[in-house]
Amino acid sequence: MVQFRLPKNSKVKKGKTHNKPVGKKFNIYRFDPEKSENPKIDTFYIEENKSIQMVLDALIAIKDDIDPSLTFRRSCREGICGSCSMNINGVNTLACTKCLDDIKGDVNIYPLPHMFVIKDLVPDLKNAYEQYNSISPWLKSKLNPKKNSERIQSKKDRSKLDGSIECIMCFCCSTSCPSYWWNGDENKKNYLGPATLLSAYRWIADTRDDATNERLKKLNDSMSLYRCHTIMNCTSACPKGLNPAKAIAEIKKKVAFNKN
Repeated sequence: MVQFRLPKNSKVKKGKTHNKPVGKKFNIYRFDPEKSENPKIDTFYIEENKSIQMVLDALIAIKDDIDPSLTFRRSCREGICGSCSMNINGVNTLACTKCLDDIKGDVNIYPLPHMFVIKDLVPDLKNAYEQYNSISPWLKSKLNPKKNSERIQSKKDRSKLDGSIECIMCFCCSTSCPSYWWNGDENKKNYLGPATLLSAYRWIADTRDDATNERLKKLNDSMSLYRCHTIMNCTSACPKGLNPAKAIAEIKKKVAFNKN
C-alpha cells in the first residue's frame, strides 16, 4: 500500500495561545523562514465590536494589540487591490470583504494554497506575475491615436470586456484550481491558470487591440490553455463574482476557429 508523507519540516504543528479565551477564536498559520521551525497554528481571541467587523479588521487588531510579528498583505480595505487574499475557513477570498458574522465558529486563516510562503500569510506571487507578464497584458496597436485623443470604441464593443476588466489579480481563482496546483510551476510552458487566462481574454476581446492572432497562437499549446478542465473552482472562488471558466472557454473557441 502506497503511503504519502510530508517532509518533516512541512508538517504543521500546534503553536501557542496568545491571550485569554474571550471572544471569537482565530487559528492562524504562522511560518518564519528565519527560524528553523516547522509551520505552526497560533491561536488568538478577539472580541467583535463596531470597529472589528471583517476578518482584516481582526488581523489588524491582532497585529496592533497582541502580536506585532504577524505578517500579511493589505492595502485598500475595499476589495479593489487584491492584496489581502488568503484562505479563510477553506475558501480563498479577500480578508477585507469577508464578514465575521458570516463565519460560524472558529476562524481558520491560512495563506493561499499551492504558493510558496514568504512569511505567515504572505504567499510568493513571483511565478504568478511572471505568467501574467507572459501574456503581454497591454494594448498592442499598429495605429497611433491622434495627439490628445482617445482610442474610440463603441458601447457594444466595450461591453465585451465586462467580466474581465474587473479582475484585481488576487489569484484566489488560480490557487483554487487543482490543475494549476499540478501544472502551474515555474516552467513557463505550464498551465497559466484562471487569473492569467482571464486577463488574456480581456485583451483578445478588445477590438482596439491588433494582436489577437498573435495572442491566440501563443496560447495554442497543450499546457498554457488546455490544462483547464472546467471544474469551475475558479468561478466559485472569485471574490468579485467573475467567471474565469467562461473566459477560458471563449479563448478555446477562438483558438479553434482562428484560421490565421
